[in-house]
Amino acid sequence: MEKSVIKEVIIVEGRDDTRRLNEAVICETIETNGSAIDESVLKEIEVALATRGAIIFTDPDFPGHKIRNTILEHFPDIKEAFLLRELAKGKDGGIGIEHADPDDIKESLKNVHTSVQVTEETVTVKDMTVWKLSGSKDAAARRQILCDRLNIGYANAGQLRKKLNRYSIDKQRIINILEEITGE
Repeated sequence: MEKSVIKEVIIVEGRDDTRRLNEAVICETIETNGSAIDESVLKEIEVALATRGAIIFTDPDFPGHKIRNTILEHFPDIKEAFLLRELAKGKDGGIGIEHADPDDIKESLKNVHTSVQVTEETVTVKDMTVWKLSGSKDAAARRQILCDRLNIGYANAGQLRKKLNRYSIDKQRIINILEEITGE
């Protein structure tokens, strides 16, 4: 089967991630080599964004989230791809892109999200409560399912609200997913 070509440069954590991505797609990567991203890596990302575009694709763990947030602070309009935690588990118990199946990587890269500057929140704290995504006993489970279905990476209630607004995810789409979950 022919590999897809990814135009944008993909930002990953290390060379094992690059190796695994190259098994799935044809792409170029920028490796952060850990969560302490130095200025030269940020400059490289800036050049990639200006010329070809870039996609953050970090591990679904704490260091990966830290790297993602650092990059988003500098480049809030960058594209993001997410891999579900269960799809990134290695036989040794580790979590990372390097453990993912190439088909799961391809699927994640098909579902990239782009942040937008939020001037007015469409998803409010009240919505989160009404949808039982915060303040209810099964809120965490509901958030997990919603995040998985939207392919945006798990988040606590506050972070989920920010993500839903940042990615301009339609309220009706959220409601439809939640209705499917509950069968209401």
